[in-house]
Amino acid sequence: MTDLAESDPEKYVPLKLLSHRHNLSVKYLEQILIQLSKDGLVMGLRGNNGGYKLVKSPENYTIGEILRSTEGDLSPRSNTEGNSVSNVGNDYFWNDFEKVINDYVDSINLEQLVEKNREFNGFDYYI
Repeated sequence: MTDLAESDPEKYVPLKLLSHRHNLSVKYLEQILIQLSKDGLVMGLRGNNGGYKLVKSPENYTIGEILRSTEGDLSPRSNTEGNSVSNVGNDYFWNDFEKVINDYVDSINLEQLVEKNREFNGFDYYI
């Protein structure tokens, strides 16, 4: 998503180029992008000038919505639905912890993440 956010918003970025830039297999990356597309976060176009691009501007995406699209629920606990055993004290802790996680990932947008990436120039190696 950061790669697409840094690209020309009018052009589609080819899947093979994204795959190469991030050292991910085309099939794996395609699965991720298909899910993001189903959730309306990116749009894809097939053909010679095809690829993927963002549906909206980077500042309008929260990191939370991106993570939920690709990872599902961000709850730090396993699904205990239907389990009759409960520890109320622990439930309060886990509910609060889950709220902190969701509040944090929802407070950061994609543009902020791209800006942090731009600030990091990487390492220069000289021989």
